[in-house]
Amino acid sequence: MRARKVSSTVLEADIHGMYEEDARHYLEGLLSHPGKGIEEILVIHGYSHGQVLQNMVRCKLKHPRLAGKLVSLNPGATRLLLRRL
Repeated sequence: MRARKVSSTVLEADIHGMYEEDARHYLEGLLSHPGKGIEEILVIHGYSHGQVLQNMVRCKLKHPRLAGKLVSLNPGATRLLLRRL
């Protein structure tokens, strides 16, 4: 869909323009099945056209694979750190 591998351990997911619920389901799917060797998902949510997606990723998104969330220096992105299974 909108995810691409940017390194051997990092997946980038661009959720610009998605509705909050659609973006949440999409990210939950990526978290459930990130792919072999993926340790981090860089979520590009944007910030200049409202903060609904940013707030969903940073505050509301929960998943058993999430080890942590790192706020990027770029306010339009959040890093999701994954637990190793």
